[in-house]
Amino acid sequence: MKPSQLFQTALGPDDLHSFFHEVRQTSERLGAPLSDADATVQSMPDASPAKWHLAHTTWFFEAMVLHPFVPGYEPFDEEFSFLFNSYYETLGARQPRPRRGMITRPALSQILDYRKHVDFGLDALLRTSPDQNIAELVELGCHHEQQHQELLLTDILHLFAQNPLHPAYRDPGPVEVETADLPPLAFTDFDGGIVEIGHGSVGFAYDSEGPRHRALVEPFRLANRLVTNGEWADFIADGGYRKSLLWLSEGWAKVLAEGWSQPLYWEERDGQNWTMTLKGFQPIDPIAPVTHISYFEADAFATWSGKRLPTEFEWEAAAQEIAIQGNFLDTHRLRPKPASPHVGGLQQIFGDVWEWTRSAFSPYPRFHAVEGAIGEYNGKFMSGQFVLRGGSCVTPPGHIRASYRNFFPGHARWQFSGLRLAEDG
Repeated sequence: MKPSQLFQTALGPDDLHSFFHEVRQTSERLGAPLSDADATVQSMPDASPAKWHLAHTTWFFEAMVLHPFVPGYEPFDEEFSFLFNSYYETLGARQPRPRRGMITRPALSQILDYRKHVDFGLDALLRTSPDQNIAELVELGCHHEQQHQELLLTDILHLFAQNPLHPAYRDPGPVEVETADLPPLAFTDFDGGIVEIGHGSVGFAYDSEGPRHRALVEPFRLANRLVTNGEWADFIADGGYRKSLLWLSEGWAKVLAEGWSQPLYWEERDGQNWTMTLKGFQPIDPIAPVTHISYFEADAFATWSGKRLPTEFEWEAAAQEIAIQGNFLDTHRLRPKPASPHVGGLQQIFGDVWEWTRSAFSPYPRFHAVEGAIGEYNGKFMSGQFVLRGGSCVTPPGHIRASYRNFFPGHARWQFSGLRLAEDG
């Protein structure tokens, strides 16, 4: 199966060239505040060093585009394929994921030279107006890099949270806490029925977003806004982390094994809840969306509330006609923003936090992974993960769609993940 049957592009040659440079420059801007030490350390097996993110996204273009399609291409360093491959079994051996922090050499400066080398090769290739298959692989590489831009920030946040000094990634100093009124929790009714789900328009989408298909959705109701820090504090005060009946079995085992008693990064200081942010250690804003919670925590909160999490089909049915606007990376806020008290209907559908759904990440009807290494991109992970929707405050603008399916295991907490309540109609 050709890439063009899955990763369709609507970009012309000039637009693709501009998009490529924009993405590559954004990654380097995100890495600019970091020292070589910041960019090298790995804080846990699920996270990766910033230096690795900058190199891996470069390796992707080299391995998927330059090596196959540029005769006589000279790689920057043959050993980089082992160091910076992620999980592509068909492309050879690689450094084990939990040991990426051991890659103290090459230095960050050499990784930036590697990026320049590969960018030069891609520039030359893109100036030849490459065929559709190559263009689609380049655009896939750009969207892949945007995913790693978000991961670079969430991984740096986790790393800095382990430092007793609680360093800020950007703009250290106190952050204002919102004083506006919180819109009351309300629910919008949806009739359900047979709905079209999945990417069906012109332009890029990941293979896991299709094929577009029909799904039966029963009548449901969706909350107008995301669950807040203040509401989560009420859950904690009511013993939410101590009541086993609220929890799925695997989630309760995590509570006991890891001592969960609050969202990741929350700490109490002088009787007030604080949290680690990309702008340093800050007081928690009670009316901002809660974040850094696992699927198991989100599900337990929904049960405690007498509600449930939406399915991904309910979420997409509600989101399809909503403009893709929100608090993304380009706002430079780098943390979730409270809902507006002056806006009616559904808010915060896009941006702020990724919203856990109760849906397992599994293939849509008629899904087939593409042959070869590209087929390892999503299809091999369709087991043991849950779908999140909507993007977050560190998702690059233009990267999200109503059909976009993010996915993580149920215990994952270090992403900007939160929840929206739902109930049967």
